[in-house]
Amino acid sequence: MTGEAGRREGLDEQAVLLAAGLADLAVSTVGSALGVVRGLLRRSDTAEMAADAEHDLLARGRLVMDRYAAAPPAHLEVLARHALARRAGDV
Repeated sequence: MTGEAGRREGLDEQAVLLAAGLADLAVSTVGSALGVVRGLLRRSDTAEMAADAEHDLLARGRLVMDRYAAAPPAHLEVLARHALARRAGDV
């Protein structure tokens, strides 16, 4: 019984330590991000940077849509085309 209770306390302690570590990481990341944002707002070409970022995101979105939205040809259709090409080559 004591082994199970000790293991449970160990898991609880690990969970608390993990949560504390994640919270510290989140706080430091947010602090760093705010510093970067402040630096960007001080720049004179912020509007141009935002426009460039928008164009980059649009291009990236187009690439993703082209990659995943286009349905591949039907498998049987591809096989039929290959068979027709072979017959045409044999004649």
